[in-house]
Amino acid sequence: MTATDHALELVHAAARAASDKLAKEIIAFDVSEQLAITDAFVLASATNDRQVKAIVDEVEDKLREIGAKPIRREGERDGRWVLIDYGDVVVHVQHEEERAFYALERLWRDCPTITLPADVTTHER
Repeated sequence: MTATDHALELVHAAARAASDKLAKEIIAFDVSEQLAITDAFVLASATNDRQVKAIVDEVEDKLREIGAKPIRREGERDGRWVLIDYGDVVVHVQHEEERAFYALERLWRDCPTITLPADVTTHER
């Protein structure tokens, strides 16, 4: 099983929104084979807490424009790692330090990556 077309639409919109707010190291994984609860993860990082919040706000705005509403949101108060659950897609926006420490890429490295649109700039470190 692979991520649905709807999940891919959400992944692309979330990645574009994160890119618009200069998120670093944007990557998406198809986790549909490993998890029954979601199809894809989007990971993005930021250099400070304010940027984490700006990325989260932009992701929510852009996904709302295409009719997606989050089921839940966690971590917003601390601004270090915010998880936004859209059902088909879970978006993780992390402060760079949390991203390095928790290394979600290592945990999900066996899952295929999802090719992001050409207009998504990953703003490498």
